[in-house]
Amino acid sequence: MSTIIRPLVRYGYAPLLLLGINGAGIALAASGANKAWLLALLVAAIALSFGAERLLPYQGVWNSSHGDVGRDTAHTFVNETLILTSVAAIPALAALVPGDGIWPTEWPFVVQVLIAILVADFGITLTHYASHKIGLLWRFHAVHHSVTRFYGLNGLMKHPLHQTLEMTAGVTPLLVAGIPVPVAAALSLAVAVQLLLQHSNADYRVGPLEYVLALNEGHRFHHLKWAGIGDVNFGLFTLVWDHLLRTFSYDPARRFTSADLGMAAKPDYPVGYLAQLAEPFTRHGACTTASGDHTEKRSDAPSISQVPPSRARASS
Repeated sequence: MSTIIRPLVRYGYAPLLLLGINGAGIALAASGANKAWLLALLVAAIALSFGAERLLPYQGVWNSSHGDVGRDTAHTFVNETLILTSVAAIPALAALVPGDGIWPTEWPFVVQVLIAILVADFGITLTHYASHKIGLLWRFHAVHHSVTRFYGLNGLMKHPLHQTLEMTAGVTPLLVAGIPVPVAAALSLAVAVQLLLQHSNADYRVGPLEYVLALNEGHRFHHLKWAGIGDVNFGLFTLVWDHLLRTFSYDPARRFTSADLGMAAKPDYPVGYLAQLAEPFTRHGACTTASGDHTEKRSDAPSISQVPPSRARASS
């Protein structure tokens, strides 16, 4: 049975979520179906994610709880609620924007969704990039980088203020342009699906698309715990902006363990949900090392020459 299941998961899981779940969401949104379908498809995507991780794990130990399941579930619930609330608030927010916008409502619905994805990807990627360069933003983004294993729920393991900042940067241009609510609903599902894929423990493959789409093989490099070494692959949906920013990095031979992830400067980062919400407001807030030296990112990083061959990556 494994000779059939494993190849199906390896080569079919990503297309099933990217094309199947998103495709169903786009079709239902275009038809004007009740928004409850969004939650149903999201639940199906999460179930598929956990199933794929167990049938074909990248690291078997990452399927076991590190005392983080309850915390990550809380983060997921809060942040997904924020996303859904933002969709529901679009009509009210649109009333605050002068004019009718320039949204191409006459274009095919699927094209409108693709436009929304590309525009949101640009805003979210730049905000993500800035969050690794600006100390104040890093305080909040550090919550996400405290993870020491990769699995589906990591995607929404974010401080809600940083999640709100990223979504605001991605959605505001769309709001000004006059994005319709059904398109925004399809976009919100696509964001959730992408985060599941990007942080998945499933050992799936997408071939050459790994250099274009921001999926788990490339995103693991972003979670390397050393400053500078992990400041790569910032994109949510695509790696287009990383190629332009020269922050793309990938080596198909590189393997990861929990020892490579997290924050070298603060390995004792709080693990509880409420403690993580409070941490950015503390004196250190993940922005200073134990010695008190300021850092905008994870410190005590090895130089490229000090990184063993197994840790080196080709960079554009």
